[in-house]
Amino acid sequence: MTNDLEATSSCCSTSAANPPAAGNGRENLMGASASADMTTCPVMVGNPVSKTAAEAVGLYRDYEGERYYFCCAGCGPAFDADPAKYAANMA
Repeated sequence: MTNDLEATSSCCSTSAANPPAAGNGRENLMGASASADMTTCPVMVGNPVSKTAAEAVGLYRDYEGERYYFCCAGCGPAFDADPAKYAANMA
């Protein structure tokens, strides 16, 4: 039997309203930060990310002089596998 939430979730569930940690053990980085601190994840396009929160837990990579921030721990390895592809998502 498949849970509908699992079937529609991504590597990081952001459907809950800013919980301190998602039920899957991944920290939710959608904290109420200033909009200048916000960006989106290049892997899970459209997922908002607080740059400050992502840096604090190491969820970022530097590629060709730019810093890319991730919404969850699963996005870093995906980015590492094909950084040019994911960097293009932010252009």
